[in-house]
Order: sequence, then C-alpha cells, then structure tokens
Amino acid sequence: MRKTIGNKVVLIGAGDVGVAYAYALVNQGTVDHLAIIDIDAKKLRGNVMDLNHGVVWSSSRTRVTEGTYADCEDAAMVVICAGAAQKPGETRLQLVEKNMRIMKGIVDEVMANGFDGIFLIASNPVDLLTYGAWRYSGLDSHRVIGSGTVLDSARYRFMLGELTHTAPSSIHAYIIGEHGDTELPVVSSATVAGVPLSANSDKDPDFDERIEKIFEETRDAAYDIIDAKGSTSYGIGMGLARITKAIIKNQDVALPVSAYLDGQYGEHDLYIGTPAVVNRGGIGRVVELQLNEHEKERFEHSVNTLREIKNEFFPDAP
Repeated sequence: MRKTIGNKVVLIGAGDVGVAYAYALVNQGTVDHLAIIDIDAKKLRGNVMDLNHGVVWSSSRTRVTEGTYADCEDAAMVVICAGAAQKPGETRLQLVEKNMRIMKGIVDEVMANGFDGIFLIASNPVDLLTYGAWRYSGLDSHRVIGSGTVLDSARYRFMLGELTHTAPSSIHAYIIGEHGDTELPVVSSATVAGVPLSANSDKDPDFDERIEKIFEETRDAAYDIIDAKGSTSYGIGMGLARITKAIIKNQDVALPVSAYLDGQYGEHDLYIGTPAVVNRGGIGRVVELQLNEHEKERFEHSVNTLREIKNEFFPDAP
C-alpha cells in the first residue's frame, strides 16, 4: 500500500529550467513544500532565499527549502530537471548517452530513500529518459511521466492563435510524437473556437502551407531560443507547473505528456508524446487520437526513431 503523502514536491536540478519551474510553482501556490536539490550548493542557497522572498506575494505560502534525497521519502512528486544542457546545434537525441547515466544515478538515489510518489521528468531527450526513469525506478508506468510535447503544443497553439487572431485557450491542437525533430502536428483534429482548423483550407488556398510553416517554426523554436539566450526555460517551466497542478489537484485534465504506450496507436513498451488524462494517480489513461493516413506515417516514423535508440540502452526490452 502506498504511503499517505501531502503536497510536497522535490525538484532535482536547479538550472534554468528548474528555477523557472520553481518560480512558476511558487507564484501559483500549488504545493505546500518545495524542496530543491542541486550540486551547486552556493547557487542553490541563493535561489532558495530569492524564491522565499517572493512567497509573500503568492496566493499561498509555499515553503521553499534546500533539499536532500531524504526529502523524497514523503514527497508526492519528484521532478527531475537535471542533466547536461543542450548545446547550440545539438539535437535532443544526441544528449541521450550522457543524460541516461545521470538519470540512473538520480533515480537510484531517490528510490533508496523510500520514494513512493510520482516522477515527472523534464530532462532531455525526455521520452527516452522517462522510459529510463521508469525502468530504473520499478514503479508502475502510470506513475512515471515525461513533460513530452506539452511545450511543443503550447508553442503551436500560440502561433495558431496569432494566425487566427484567437486566444490560445480557445485553440485545441496537439503536437505528438518525440519531443524533438520527428514530432508532428495533428491537424485533422485541431479546432479553433470549436471550428475544425482544416475548414479554413476551403476559404484560403495557401492556408495548408501556412499551417505547415507554423509547425516547422514550432518544431525548430528551441534551436532559435537556445541560439539567442542559451536555453529554453520559461515555457517549459510553466508547462511543468501545469502538469504538477493537474496531479496535485487531481484534475483529470488531458495534457500532451510523455506517457507509456501499451497498445495505444498499435504500439507497446515506449514513452512518447500524446494526450493523456492526468490526475493524482499520475496517468489516468492515454488518449489515442484518431490520425489520418499522413499523420499515422509521421507518427510511426517518430516511434521508430525512439524505439531504435531505446533498444540500444535496453536490449532486453520487448
């Protein structure tokens, strides 16, 4: 039986992404206690002090502390943002070997301290590292979640909003697949204010071309941001905070995360970006989108890309 746990989150890795996530979490007042672990003790101390000084303006009093792995014992969630940073021109998949070693060391330490909650992984390449975290932890797959395409989908919705002069909150559209170069947009089921996005094709002969260009800008946005400022942080930080809120508040909300496939889309034993219902138990269920033939081909390519690399690290996998 699982332990009774409250609203405590342990964040491992206080780099640009981790601090952006912590800042969003404190602002939103989602958790009671945020314990942060990082190898740079001096910088961590400064970040914890700085975050605590902003708590007075938050909607609730979040306790922010310098954490240790012992904090994992009674944590509801452990969120991992640690890992080698993506360099300019480097794909997320090129990060896998060095970051898989880091992930194993972290997960082993977390589990050795009695963790019995939900993992949320943001380290890249996130789909592969989430699979690794699941294998190393021994937890049920629904309790290990990756940030997946939550950021990619947010970028896509923002850009579609700019094109259609509609608030992104009124746009329902997903990017699925690998969080990386083989991801794809599901245009066939996308809607703007309840109207199918594809309906615009009849009115504007250049609309499909513009939609594909928006997707390409979405897919490549990280490279542009990394080239300009060294890392992406605010968008993914807020995306992680949104997933955390869905879990802590037991919201049963559908979010595009990296979830384990066990027959959905005809695939097995793989973590990949797809909508999934998220609640206090982790992944309530994976939402299998209805894809057209072109989308199925692109998704299969994304699956095969991830599976080939996954099998190099886990040759015993089915």
